[in-house]
Amino acid sequence: MNPPLMDSLTFLYVPGVTPGKWIRRWEERLPDVALEFRMVDDDVAAALDALDTGEAQLAFLRVPVGMAAALREGRFVIPLYEEQQAVVAAKGHEIQAFEEISLEDLEGETFFDNSPEGLRALGGLEMALEVVASGAGLLVLPMPAARHVNNPEVVARPLEGAEPTEVVLAWRKDADSDLVQEFVGIVRGRKADSGRQPSVNKEQQENAAKARKSRSATAGAFGAAKAGSKGAGPKGGAQGGAQKGRSGGKPGTGKPGTAKPGGGKGSGRGRGKPPSSGRKGR
Repeated sequence: MNPPLMDSLTFLYVPGVTPGKWIRRWEERLPDVALEFRMVDDDVAAALDALDTGEAQLAFLRVPVGMAAALREGRFVIPLYEEQQAVVAAKGHEIQAFEEISLEDLEGETFFDNSPEGLRALGGLEMALEVVASGAGLLVLPMPAARHVNNPEVVARPLEGAEPTEVVLAWRKDADSDLVQEFVGIVRGRKADSGRQPSVNKEQQENAAKARKSRSATAGAFGAAKAGSKGAGPKGGAQGGAQKGRSGGKPGTGKPGTAKPGGGKGSGRGRGKPPSSGRKGR
């Protein structure tokens, strides 16, 4: 059984992930539930620690393609999309003349360490790009992360042949809840009326149940009325028989007919001579 709905939900995301559209959809669908979010350093281990301690319920992580499976011990992890790598250099660097560049074209250049530890040593992502802007060296980053800082003193070009990174959404299995599934559904593009959204559709489901109950009651009333009409119809009961008799029905169905002489089947008498009295003539 899932844990009960909380009154708030917290998620973490790394630079380059843009959660704005998901936040807007959440506010439209669940305006009474607070959604808290925080951008963190691009450090998978630190983000997983935050999930383990309950600091956040979900986290957007950036990992090498194919690494998602390694994170699934005790967690749900869903891949979202891949990111192209880029080389970032100071404005005016020769890479600015290319639409795409390879590492072979940059042989002899100085590259800074782009690992979480390397970026921290440079003072974080924004400070690292300031160092790059000074012309001290180049940095390889996912293109969305490079664009996130929006430093006008650097340029970024796609790096040909580089392995892409992948953005995934992760949360602990033992912290799964209806509210977490609401957020996951929004991120995955489920519509508000999707049957897989746990609580957004609660009111709709209740309305649908009421509608089914109403249809069932209406069908029951109609069936009862139809059954009653069969019992009181022209063929049913003494009234039906009497009606046939008055209109010239068959003998024995209600009162004798009152059709005109020489007339109908319901008169109980044939055409021509009057019926015999039962006595033979002499």
